[in-house]
Amino acid sequence: MDHSLFQSFFLIFTGAAVFASIALYTRQPLLVVYILLGALVGPYGFELITDVTLVAELSTVGIIFLLFLLGLDMQPKALLSILSKATSIGVVSSAVFALSGYAIAWVFGFSHMECLVIGMAMMFSSTIIGIKLLPTTVLHHKHSGELMVGLLLFQDFLAIICLMVLLSSASGAVDIVQFGQTLIALPLVALFAFGFVRLVLLKLIHKFDRFHEYIFLLAIGWCLGLAELSELLGLSAEIGAFLAGISLATSPIAQYIAVSLKPLRDFFLILFFFSIGARFNLDMLGAVLFPTLLLAAIMLSLKPATFRFLLRRHSENNKLAWDIGFRLGQISEFSLLIAFVAIENMLISEKASTLIQATAIITFLVSSYIVIFNYPNPIAVSDKLRRD
Repeated sequence: MDHSLFQSFFLIFTGAAVFASIALYTRQPLLVVYILLGALVGPYGFELITDVTLVAELSTVGIIFLLFLLGLDMQPKALLSILSKATSIGVVSSAVFALSGYAIAWVFGFSHMECLVIGMAMMFSSTIIGIKLLPTTVLHHKHSGELMVGLLLFQDFLAIICLMVLLSSASGAVDIVQFGQTLIALPLVALFAFGFVRLVLLKLIHKFDRFHEYIFLLAIGWCLGLAELSELLGLSAEIGAFLAGISLATSPIAQYIAVSLKPLRDFFLILFFFSIGARFNLDMLGAVLFPTLLLAAIMLSLKPATFRFLLRRHSENNKLAWDIGFRLGQISEFSLLIAFVAIENMLISEKASTLIQATAIITFLVSSYIVIFNYPNPIAVSDKLRRD
């Protein structure tokens, strides 16, 4: 094994274990630990890890497994019934957040293109934080879990469209053909997934279900295979992984697969949160500190209030509306990806990119604190709120 990779893993996981122990004694959420550890030992901190490219690439696997496990616990009929409501709420809320982000960026003198990208980055909520802090019983069996999943899936698809716009903008025009291919690819991948599971995977599972190692390998291969196919067809790997999971959801072995893959998912999610902190440029923070604090404060206030209002308009009760609003009260890992893509294509400055990254980190941290100390979740420091 390459020594530098081994050393990076040593620093990440041993450091996380030490810091997590301190965090639990002081009743702090573990997500905070992983991000702060990345900032401390990364290239902009003490420089113990100078290249986080590989770690960042590996960490995306955690998101893919998260969506795969999410799909395993969703029944297709229930998902379709909730998506119509989620779409109408998602369209209005995304417009509100985008316009707010654009306006705040404009006030602080960013260019029109930078304002557009910053507004775009504000539209989404974090799939990782939203799902990771949702109790398993709520996610699997309750209306609020289904509604959250519907909203996050709508945002994921919207994020793909935004990323396509940014990638095609580098050449000066939006690629209409690519848009068309994406719209066609989604139902085709879904049909292929359900057909392949019915004709091939279920037969293999039924024949070899005594070999647990084989079932584990088959599940990972199916998840990553459909994720790769989706990405090749212009969709995201995350959507492919979700389709891979939901196509297996009706199988009797779905829950066994879900339990088997959870430790693997957590391994990669630690890398994900570490890489967020490690890639943040602390040297640029001073230049964007005030607009970052203002933008983060507005998003942390506006998102829960907006979701609460829209959910109440759709006849949801007040308690559920606030619960979902606060759980979706941050911006997203897709916001970070938008910032990285935009700066690579020279659409925004490093200052604008740092603004988006800093706002994401602050909203991740504050939103996590709000949920962990006030709502039921799997990693609550209070026994009263801890729900696995």
